[in-house]
Order: sequence, then structure tokens, then C-alpha cells
Amino acid sequence: MTKWVYTFGDGKAEGRAKDYERLGGKGANLAEMCSLGLPVPPGLTIVSEACAFYYKNGRSVPDELKPQVMRGLKQMEAITGRKFGDTAQPLLVSVRSGGRASMPGMMDTVLNLGLNDATVQALGHDAGDARFAWDSYRRFIQMYADVVMGLDNEVFEEILEDEKARLGHEFDTDLSAVEWQHVVSLYKTVIEEELGEAFPQEPEVQLWGAVSAVFSSWMNPRAVTYRHLHNIPEAWGTAVNIQAMVFGNLGNSSATGVAFTRNPSTGEKELYGEFLVNAQGEDVVAGIRTPQSITEVARIASGYERPSMEKLMPEAFAEFRRICTQLETHYRDMQDLEFTIERGKLWMLQTRAGKRTTKAAMKVAVDMVDEGVITEDEAVSRIEPSTLDQLLHPTIDPRVHREVIGSGLPASPGAATGEIVFTAEEAIAAEEEGRKVILVRIETSPEDIHGMHAAEGILTTRGGMTSHAAVVARGMGLPCVVGAGTMRLDMRNEKLIGIGITLKKGDIITIDGSAGQVLKGEVPMIQPELSGDFGRIMAWADRSRRMTVRTNADTPADARAARAFGAEGIGLCRTEHMFFEGDRIHVMREMILAEGEEGRRAALDKLLPMQRLDFTGLFTIMHGLPVTIRLLDPPLHEFLPKTDEEIAEVAGIMGMEPAILRQRVDALHEFNPMLGHRGCRLAISYPEIVEMQARAIFEAAVAAAKETGAAVVPEIMVPLVGLRSELDYVKARIDEVAGAVMTEARMKIDYLVGTMIELPRAALRAHIIAEAAEFFSFGTNDLTQTTFGMSRDDAAAFIPTYQRKGIIEHDPFISLDFDGVGELIRIATERGRRTRNDMKLGICGEHGGDPASIHFCEEIGLDYVSCSPFRVPIARLAAAQAAIKARI
Repeated sequence: MTKWVYTFGDGKAEGRAKDYERLGGKGANLAEMCSLGLPVPPGLTIVSEACAFYYKNGRSVPDELKPQVMRGLKQMEAITGRKFGDTAQPLLVSVRSGGRASMPGMMDTVLNLGLNDATVQALGHDAGDARFAWDSYRRFIQMYADVVMGLDNEVFEEILEDEKARLGHEFDTDLSAVEWQHVVSLYKTVIEEELGEAFPQEPEVQLWGAVSAVFSSWMNPRAVTYRHLHNIPEAWGTAVNIQAMVFGNLGNSSATGVAFTRNPSTGEKELYGEFLVNAQGEDVVAGIRTPQSITEVARIASGYERPSMEKLMPEAFAEFRRICTQLETHYRDMQDLEFTIERGKLWMLQTRAGKRTTKAAMKVAVDMVDEGVITEDEAVSRIEPSTLDQLLHPTIDPRVHREVIGSGLPASPGAATGEIVFTAEEAIAAEEEGRKVILVRIETSPEDIHGMHAAEGILTTRGGMTSHAAVVARGMGLPCVVGAGTMRLDMRNEKLIGIGITLKKGDIITIDGSAGQVLKGEVPMIQPELSGDFGRIMAWADRSRRMTVRTNADTPADARAARAFGAEGIGLCRTEHMFFEGDRIHVMREMILAEGEEGRRAALDKLLPMQRLDFTGLFTIMHGLPVTIRLLDPPLHEFLPKTDEEIAEVAGIMGMEPAILRQRVDALHEFNPMLGHRGCRLAISYPEIVEMQARAIFEAAVAAAKETGAAVVPEIMVPLVGLRSELDYVKARIDEVAGAVMTEARMKIDYLVGTMIELPRAALRAHIIAEAAEFFSFGTNDLTQTTFGMSRDDAAAFIPTYQRKGIIEHDPFISLDFDGVGELIRIATERGRRTRNDMKLGICGEHGGDPASIHFCEEIGLDYVSCSPFRVPIARLAAAQAAIKARI
């Protein structure tokens, strides 16, 4: 019989942390904490395989699941001395999701399950606090109706706000038991009116409704979006945790909170977190009330007047600090913890590796190496390569005047400028139009995930450092300011009211996520220096990796930026980009439109010094490092005007009749130009182009060698080769020019001629092509196109649909298709090296900066990856992690 349920409680657990794939992160860590003897409320975990069963079987659960869950509930009853559904001492439970990867706020939770019109009375009598019982009941109804029954939460919020206004109360905690009882009756009435059914009173019905809702939430839009953004496979599913409730809303000796064992923004070794007195956990993360600091140091630093947990509840705080130290030591990583204090008794509800900014991740990793907790390789492996983009965020220039119009909590570092928008939909629309925006909300919710991703930064007027906005923004690397209480948001009139100023949608603001400030207008910014902890991590990574990392660079500015980021050469210089600059496009058009070879050569003579100057600059900047130059690749029509207005303008510049120019443009038109007259096919049709480019390369190599004193070894790459005979023809032209330049300069130049493998035929015939080619560079953009028979320019229209329907997991133009395109690369690698065992092999498509693709490159033994300049640090780190993994 399949084991669908794992129990934990009273110091015993059927699972451990290593079982996270089945139990999810939450369930596995609850079991681990229980086994460590920590105070964990008893519970059970339904394994993640049940989620897959649920979707494969018409949203139903396995027959064996219900009896196993009921046996687990009996065990919880025995430990707590309470009984599920009992009218004397009822056992209430929480029902929470728990995927193997943390997805904060993306899936659904139900608290206080088991309450009904009878058990609420028993709970109040047993606790000696009727107000607490009715508060818990209204919370349960509101949450259950929203999550399980589908009635929007705002319906209940409106009722509650109206009642508070009628009664003259400011806070939820001001309501009495009788007043809460009336709110409950209003809630139940609106459920019947809106849904045509009564709120369920049977606890077992409630339980299975909640379990099904948690499974269903795995496929809700915000969870799907989050998984897509963070590359979490849909097939993983979610586990479900059913746990005995403990109550932080049992008066002023009770509380609930969230904490990190180190600062998640800076990485400093200090207890960091917030708590609320007389509250439940959802109140903290939802940002409904402004929380209090856990430590006295943090309270003083933030300027809060309300007491810290350290002062207010010293005994519980001391135990909590001890547990934090124990868990960080046990897991050897910074922990994110949730806890509840019920009438002075501390209960641990969750621990997991804490989400942190990249800056904090760097510091934590480096500090833990210095503390002797982890090794350098472990430190390198703990940094998510894609998050290094966070370190490239600009910061506000410290020399400029700041016109501060509001302040809040510094939830996620970095600075951002943009137009104010007030909804996620507006942020998405602005991004599509190319406008940069700051998403301003009272508080964000999981439904805002699309808009948050589209924005440059996030500003909320409510919430704390562990609110939804703060946690998600840190994970995305977005600058974020939360709890900006000095500002007021008027959503009805779409206005943001700050200190002495009223702003409307479209106005420009700047937020400083490191200082917690909101500034008027656009403010000058500076780029961060990549040193300190970053420098140490990258030095360790460079020692660990095997592959070198080059850059795709076409200009001196790109090359300088890439060298600053640690590039070890240029893996792809796209020479066609040089022809679009300034007046060069006119000379290029003159060459294309020439009537014959003589006319083309005359135009190419004008282009030669321009190309030579470009290559001299690249060789000089990269002196001592390899530079791979790809010969002209795109079809010639790309350089020509298209509209009638453009044709008339160009005809005037070139002294031609527009009608004649239109005829020439039409003659060069191709129905499928990406598979047409381009690459080596151009070189064969017009060898004078190759000769000009080769001469520019070799003359630049001579000039750069004389200037720097370092020998230059150009690597000349012939694109779109599918036949060895194509490469032979083009290589002969290159060799002829090389010989001529060396004779003229009286200097020997070492060089390599290779090809870009971007056609399936080239991959399959690599052993033959390698007889002429001295290196291969895999052009994975075109190789993906030609393997799938799919245009990357048009695929965006249907790839999201394929992902949503589970046809493919990842966009193959972003992360390499290992099974198809990857297999061709593997074949070409093996066959190429069979012919030429010292052949240099690299990858220069967009996949060269994708961490998952880099792991594949390490696995098959490529020599280098090449990527855009700003992805060089990402590639260096990913290459190191791949090498470390290969050694384990």
C-alpha cells in the first residue's frame, strides 16, 4: 500500500529533512525540527505525489489517503489531548501547502480549521477568552470562504471595515466577543447570499475542502507565474501539511512572528525579524498591521516606540534565540523561521533556508567560510548565478541632493526610477510600451506577481520587512520600500500623497531600497563596484571552474565592460553590427547596390579602414586574449531600406531614382531569409567581401601587436557552414589574404579558421568539417531554430501556450533543449574531436549565459562559453558550480 501520509510530533517524526522531494520543504523541515526535540505542534504531511494523483484523476484524492489522514489526526489528538470536532476540547488545525521549492504567498493556506457554531463556544470556554474564539472563527470563515469556496476576500474586508467604522474602532483587536459574533453572522449571511449555500459546519467536510483547495492552488495563476519566473517544474506538485493550531491571538501574552538568523538584505550576522502581539501569522506576512521588532537593537535602529520581543517577552525571546543558533548550526545556512507564542509558550512552525538578496548571500557565504562552517566550494555553490544581476543595479549618487517625499522600510536594496502606476495591469502595459514604472500599492498580494515582475521597483504604504512585497521583491532583485507610513495612497483618485506633495499616475519618482526613501523625480545614479565579498566569491569560482568565459562583443565599449566583468576573450564579434553605425550604412548600401564586382570592391575599399580600426580596438583591449570574429552573416537585404519613405531618403543620398532602388530591394527580397542567401553563402557568391574582412582582421592584428607588444591570434569564424566544401572555399580566400598581409608587414601572424555549428547537417558531419576547421563554436540560437524548424522571432506567440499546457517545460531559446539541440552538440563534439583531438570547442549563442545550459557545456567538455558582457559574472559562477558538481 502506498504511504501517502507522514506524521510528526512529540519528538518523533517519520520523515527527515532529506525527504524534501516527497514531503516538500515545509513538511521535511517540520519533521527535522521535531526530531531535534524542538517545540513543534504535532501534525502530518500528505506527500507531493498525491498532488500529481489529484490532477491525473479528475481532481480527486487516492482512496487510501483519507483513512491514513484520519489515523494521523488520531495521533495528533493523543498528543494534544484534544479531539477534532469535539464540542468540549476541540482540536483545530492549519492546512498549508509545502512545495520542495519555497514559493512565498503563492499557494493557499487555511487556519483555524475545525471551528463551527458549536466548537467556537467550546474553544472560548476552554481558553477562558470568548473574544479570542470568535476572532478565530471570523478569520476561519473569511479564509475558508476565499480559498475553498471562491468568495473574494474583499467582500469580508468591506464588512469588517464598515463594522469598525460603525463601532468607532480603529483596530481589529478593539472588537469585543459580542462584536465579533455579530461580524461572524454577517459573514455567514453574505456567503449564503453570494454563493447560494451555507458555510459548512462539519469539520471533516471542511478538512477535505481545504486539502483539495491547497492542491488546486498549485495551478492558480500566481503560482504558475512564480514557477515560470523561478524555473520550478510543474511536475513537482505540492505536499500538504495538516498541523495542530497554536494561537498567537490569545491575548497580550501571545504573539506570532517571522525571523531570519541573519539580515536577509545585508547578510549581517544579527537576528532579524518582526512579530505582532495578539495576532496570527497571516497578519505579519500580509502587512495588515505594522509589526514590532524582535530585538532591542533593531527597535532602536528603526525608531519604533513599541517594545521589542526581547523586552516584552524575555523568556520566550531567549529560547527563540537559542533555537535560531541551533537551527543555523544544524543546517549550516541562514534560516527563515516562523513562530508563535501561545500564552508565553514558544512554538516553532517553520524553518527553511532564508531567501536573501545576492549581496546578503555573498556576505553570508563568505562569513560562513571564515567561521569554518562551510568550504569555499560550498560558498560558491550557494550563490544562484542568475541573481548576480542584482549586484548590477544602480545606486543613487551620494553627491546629489535628495528631495525626500516619503520614507519607509528598506526592504530590498538598489535604486529605481520610473513612472507611478497603481495596478499590476498598468505595470504590465507600461512594460510592453517600453516605459519604466514603479508599482505603488497599499500592500501587494500574490495576485500582483505579474506587475511586480514588470516594474523597476515596488513601493507600499503598509507592511513590514517580511511582508509579501518585501519577500518577493528581494527574490526578484527589485528595489523595494515597504511600510511608507509617511505617505498616503488614494486609490479612488489615483493619487500618492507624500510630504508636501501630491503625485498622480505617470509622475516620476525614485525609490532607494537600501535607505527606505522615496524621492521626487529622476535622480542620478552610479553603478556598484564589484569587489569585497563578490570579489572573494568570484576568485574562488575562478579557481574551481574548468571552462573559460568569453564575451559576445562588437564594440570597444562592450569589450571594456566585459573585461571589467572578468571575460577571458571574445567568443563572438558579429561584424555586421559594425556596418550599421553612422555613415557606414551608406557605404554598405553602396556595396550592395553596385552593378558588378568592380563597384562592390570600390565600396569595400571604403569600408576596409573602418573595419580595420574596429578590429584594432578590440585586439588592443583584449591583448593577450583570444578574439573570435564572425564573418558577415545576415542576408544583404537587412541593410537596405524598406518603406517608401526610407527608399526615397536613401535614393536621394545615393543619387539614385527611387524606382530603381525599389527594384533592387525587391530583387534581393527572400521569402525565408534566415534560411536563405546569408553566411558562407554570401562569402561564396561575393568573395571580395571575405577578402576585405580578412585583410581588415590581419592588418588590425599587426597594428595591435605593435601597439601592445602582445601577439594577437585572431580566430576567424565562417558562419552557416553545412558542407566541408563551403568551408574549404572560404578558408582558401582567408589564407590567401593572410599570406599577402604577412608579406607586406614582414610579420608572422598565427591565426585559426573555424566555423559556427548552427545547422543540423554540420553537427552530423562534424568529423568531415573538422578536417578543415580548427575550432567549432556552437551558434545555439540558429541551431535551435533549424533543429525545431521554429523561428525565434515568431515563437514568442505560442511558446507561452506550450509551457502553460505542459508541452514543453522551458523556452528552448532561453534554456538549451538538451534532448534535441543538446544531442546534436554532443554528436558534433564527439565527432569533431575524433578527427582533431585538440579542437577548441565553445558556445556563443544566448545560451552561453544561461546557468542550466552552462552545466550541459561542462558535462560534454566544451572549452569555453561566450555570453553578453553583463552575463559574464553569471557564466563564471555557473561554470564553477558545474565543475564542482562534476567533481562530487
